[in-house]
Amino acid sequence: MSGSVRTAPGGGGVPAEAAEAGEAKLAADELVSRSGDRWEAAYSADEYEGFERRMGGAYVGVGVSVEQVDATGGHEVVRIADVVPRSPADRAGLRPGDRIRAVDGSQVTGAPVTEVVARLRGTTSGAPARAADPGTRVDLRLSRGDHRWSETLERARLATRTVSVSRPSPVITRIKITAFTEGVGARVRQAVREAPDGSGFLLDLRGNSGGLVTEATKTASAFLDGGLVATYDYDGEQQTLYAHGAGNTRAPLVVLVDGGTMSAAEMLTGALQDRGRAVVVGSRTFGKGSVQVPHRMADGSVAELTVGHYTTPSGRAVHGKGLRPDLEVRSGDRAADRARRVLSGLAAGS
Repeated sequence: MSGSVRTAPGGGGVPAEAAEAGEAKLAADELVSRSGDRWEAAYSADEYEGFERRMGGAYVGVGVSVEQVDATGGHEVVRIADVVPRSPADRAGLRPGDRIRAVDGSQVTGAPVTEVVARLRGTTSGAPARAADPGTRVDLRLSRGDHRWSETLERARLATRTVSVSRPSPVITRIKITAFTEGVGARVRQAVREAPDGSGFLLDLRGNSGGLVTEATKTASAFLDGGLVATYDYDGEQQTLYAHGAGNTRAPLVVLVDGGTMSAAEMLTGALQDRGRAVVVGSRTFGKGSVQVPHRMADGSVAELTVGHYTTPSGRAVHGKGLRPDLEVRSGDRAADRARRVLSGLAAGS
């Protein structure tokens, strides 16, 4: 339920007589299937509990984050960007920079980052993801320079490291956010507060699949002095999301995006872009601007239903369109290098 609004009332839409677990799940499945909306989903009580764990910072996977980079010949390849310490990938010796050529026998060259992540986690891309169980296996074909090899990894339950902070130069603080799980907004605000005087910020949202709207709004608050973040419709009424508190509005800010930047990450990008707070660099974002709310049944099972779509502060609709960066650069190393150059120039002129 990336980008879901979690404060909506429960119940609704499911007959009370569908009280047994099987019946309630079937009712939820039927309710979801009638709409044909790819972002809606039905969960059993156990499945939804697992989803909430992921939003709380836990997931099942192999412990890598991935990115698309340009390769010789003009096509894009999938490369490991980061490896979680003590994860299955780490124990197998995988490193940042290793290329993933195939997952479970299917080639991934040119595939969207979201699809590759879904395969690694044993889910389906598009609809809200149900992770595979710990202990399930995934077969990878990899390469490192001229060396090619295969690995079979067992998925494990891992703690999500959704925010990482680095300083690639004295005038740049890079904040990488992979998903908006609980606590992300506070960690971003801390990183902004602890940055050296005179530092600009590179907010890297590439491959960010979204998450909790509340955390994306808190992240926006770290860079804005109040004001509108987004609007969305719910039950026929327009709802608004506002930044709160005094954020850092002076330091230069560049947001780095790609085709894997989705949902709540697009909401944040659109707010910073429309408010004139950031320069957005990279490639057009995914275009997932729908809002889902959970409808809980009597037995605890849940139907995730789309209730509307959000717009940016200037009124731009994101769904099905995505956001166009201020400076379009193909995804990968060139986009990151360009973003750093832009930020260095902004910092020098500030």
